[in-house]
Amino acid sequence: MMLRNHLTLAWRVLWRRPFFTATSLFGISFTLVVLMVAVALLDHIFAPMAPEVRQDRTLGIFRARFVGEHSLWNSAAGYRMLDRYARNLPGVERLGIVSVPAEVHSYTSGRRIESFLRRADADYWRILDFDFLEGGPFTDQDVAGGSAVAVISAATRERFFGNASAMGRTITADGQSFRVIGVVSNVPATRPVASGDIFVPLTTAKTDAYRQELLGDFFGLLLARSSSEFPAIKAELESRLKSVEMPDREYDRFEAPAETYFESVAGQQFGTKEDVRGHPERLWAAMALVGCLFLLLPTVNLVNLNVSRIMERASEIGVRKSFGASSWTLVGQFVVENVCLTLVGGMIGFALSGAVLYAISAAEIIPYAQLRLNLRVFLYGFGLSVLFGLISGVYPAWRMSRLHPVAALRGAAR
Repeated sequence: MMLRNHLTLAWRVLWRRPFFTATSLFGISFTLVVLMVAVALLDHIFAPMAPEVRQDRTLGIFRARFVGEHSLWNSAAGYRMLDRYARNLPGVERLGIVSVPAEVHSYTSGRRIESFLRRADADYWRILDFDFLEGGPFTDQDVAGGSAVAVISAATRERFFGNASAMGRTITADGQSFRVIGVVSNVPATRPVASGDIFVPLTTAKTDAYRQELLGDFFGLLLARSSSEFPAIKAELESRLKSVEMPDREYDRFEAPAETYFESVAGQQFGTKEDVRGHPERLWAAMALVGCLFLLLPTVNLVNLNVSRIMERASEIGVRKSFGASSWTLVGQFVVENVCLTLVGGMIGFALSGAVLYAISAAEIIPYAQLRLNLRVFLYGFGLSVLFGLISGVYPAWRMSRLHPVAALRGAAR
């Protein structure tokens, strides 16, 4: 009952001073638009979505390095490292291997076409869940026989063949000819595990030199039976890598951690020569710190507006105190008012965020990316709105609660 009364009064008060309300709503909605766009982008990079729908069971080997007292050699993993040390790990159902995207050129009808080519094995297609528009993936037999077949993206099909079907047709890339056996939906470059234009069997490489490389240009994908197997998988791989022979005396250890993509990014940002791990909590803390710093200025501005708005109601506060209203009751009322204000601003911010994300997607600022407000982004935004309302409402409410009833009845604002 009391909450309903608080909400009714809050709604009336919000429209008592339209200028303050409009100014506050603008600040709240603008702040949330920026934060929601940032959250949607991070969600698009790290959260599970097609074709990476098994992230809860997948670890990757995205980086490897030789380390010595005075030397450091970083790279992606080599095929030999993945095939010899990461295969048949306990708790792992499949090992998929794919090369990092390599830019290649093709020429058709007098046009030069630039594409990103990746070489993969058959398990790569079993770990990821691509949306096939035509045909299907290449098989273990195709990989074993080095078949000159290719799976291409929808955008690549359009560049080569227009609106026609690509099945069975031939494309030339990097001086090699491939027969198209499948077409998949476009994947944005923000998903480095799955993005690419042309996918071919890794055994179609021009030489076999890649088979001897510990450092190279490959990613390994480990599909575990469950996430509970992750610690054991990481420990077993780390144990196996202790037996790697060093290329020379400059180096004394080899590291290639099995990690989630988020852990990999954290490692690239916060890992050290002594500790390859990035400690993902540091990346979480850094993102939270940036968000808090961005929230700081609008929060201070909204606090100042709220102080002015509340202190103008000093006489109302005095009357309510003289009739026995407790400080906690008044604090609760003004905090509810501010949370209501921020929730209204949040709804406006959500609507504007959806429009901004649609515009970014339509403008193809990130090619093939489809940024949208999903449930995860909505919950983050709702939480930010409530947090914003609480933080910016508590101090003004506390200032108000300290007013003496007699001074408040006289309209004192201090």
